Amino acid sequence: MNATIAMKRLEIVIDEEKLEDLIALLNEVGVRGYTFLRQASGLGSRGTRRPDDIFFEQTNAMMILACEEKQAERLVTTLRPRLKEFGGMCLISDCAWVIGPAVSY
Repeated sequence: MNATIAMKRLEIVIDEEKLEDLIALLNEVGVRGYTFLRQASGLGSRGTRRPDDIFFEQTNAMMILACEEKQAERLVTTLRPRLKEFGGMCLISDCAWVIGPAVSY
């Protein structure tokens, strides 16, 4: 593939109430770009999360970002001790950043 940069893709799912703490952690390790989605639903180790449940509303947030491998390593080292507190999970995979507008990593 031409016009791409090899990167690491991180997908982090946490309790929505911990989103600001995660953003602070990303700033601490120098992450310069990310996308987050509030009110993520699903089934995981803490059971079903459904923002539309009127009786037991519990919501997650999902953070997606791409960065170079060294930055991903710094992020994971900082995130790992807090992941249980955040109530979530982190997935890492290889990806390719398609060169277009200025990269935000």
